[in-house]
Amino acid sequence: MTRPLFQPIFRLFGLAIIVVTLSACFPAVFRPDLDQGNLIDQEKLAEVEIGMEPRQVRRLLGTPLLTDTFTRNRWDYYYSLRQGKVTEVHHHITVFFENGRVSAIKDQLNP
Repeated sequence: MTRPLFQPIFRLFGLAIIVVTLSACFPAVFRPDLDQGNLIDQEKLAEVEIGMEPRQVRRLLGTPLLTDTFTRNRWDYYYSLRQGKVTEVHHHITVFFENGRVSAIKDQLNP
C-alpha cells in the first residue's frame, strides 16, 4: 500500500500550528527603549538665569513640551526614559516668567 503524497505536508502543517500556538504561551516581547520629551543638557540649564527673556530660554532649552493655555507665564520641560518595562528617569523642569522675564526655575530629577 502506498502512502498518500500529501500526508507529509499535513504533518508539517500540523507541526507548524503546534509551534505557533505554543510560542504564544511564552510572551518574550521585545520592548525598545523609549525616551520622550525634551532631553535637557545640565550645562544649558545652568546658563538659564533669573531675568532672561523667553526667547533666550527657548534658544538654550528648546521649545517647551508643555505651555499652559491659561497661564502663559509657565513653561514645562519634561523628559522620561523607559528601558523595557521599567521607567528609569523622570526629569521635570518648570520655568516661571513674570513681566516677560524668568522669575523662577524649578528642577526635579527623579531617577
